Amino acid sequence: MASIRAIAAYLPETVVDNEQLVREFPEWTVEKIAEKVGVLERRVAAPDETAGDMAFKAAERLFESNPDIAREDIDFVLLCTQSPDYVLPTTACMLQSRLGLRTDIGAFDYNLGCSGYVYGLAMAKGLIAGGIASNVLLLTAETYSKYLHPRDKGNRTIFGDAATATVVSANGFAEIGDFALGTDGRGAQNLIVRTGAARCPEAAGDLSFDENGNPASSDFLFMNGAEIFMFTQRNVPVVVRETLARNGITADDVDLYVFHQANTYMLNFLRKKIKCAPEKFVIDMARVGNTVSNSIPLALLGAMERGEAHGRVLVCGFGVGYSWGGALLNFA
Repeated sequence: MASIRAIAAYLPETVVDNEQLVREFPEWTVEKIAEKVGVLERRVAAPDETAGDMAFKAAERLFESNPDIAREDIDFVLLCTQSPDYVLPTTACMLQSRLGLRTDIGAFDYNLGCSGYVYGLAMAKGLIAGGIASNVLLLTAETYSKYLHPRDKGNRTIFGDAATATVVSANGFAEIGDFALGTDGRGAQNLIVRTGAARCPEAAGDLSFDENGNPASSDFLFMNGAEIFMFTQRNVPVVVRETLARNGITADDVDLYVFHQANTYMLNFLRKKIKCAPEKFVIDMARVGNTVSNSIPLALLGAMERGEAHGRVLVCGFGVGYSWGGALLNFA
């Protein structure tokens, strides 16, 4: 058995609200941004602040707020990030040292986006079930803002930076049930940063602007919003059904749904698609934006603080890859 024992989060200090974006893009209004994506403000990492820095701060907050969890108890570190501090070494190894953890533990990064937290829970549960670890520190940290062109008004309204820390142990407040996972690499080109890694190491310098002033460049994040939307409406209802089936329950048995917080329009569409009542469905991104792999644990934290997380909670992540996954959490 494996359970979530503790969750903590860190948000960068810099706040970019809709008023600031309207000053940069006067063709937009505060109301239009809020209506379109459901975000009022988002946090942005400082120029010298990395995903590793933010993961460190989230982990420190977890230890500070949970004195029953000792650093020496941690025997595996998983870091989900698509913006690592270096190409190599792995940021998780550096965090082992920065956090003062034992050296006889495992640590590695894994590169996933909006499904990353669900996959991390799956790996943590597997490590515990296999007797490899007793207490896994699962970290998520992302600085997508560093991949966005300054004139990319669409993506800049959506994405925010954040980090979270979760400890998964044999005992905790939310037992981790069974998973349904999926992958379809045919959609890789629809959400991608094309340069900077081994396939295309040099900057392309191919920046262009369309008739609406929207930038296109291989050197910055590209997202085909229409294709991503089609992907989610095809796959998310399926993975929800598979998650229910693997856990031997029906939709009526679920007390709360916590999906990746992509944007409010997509979330409301998916909520209606799976025939879920609004009061059983979390939408909690207005003050942080789409924080990629951080969005599910941030939304879980919010639901816990409001007293909404109880009974059976179904979590579902989906996005870049394409990659998707669902799991059931059974709250004590």
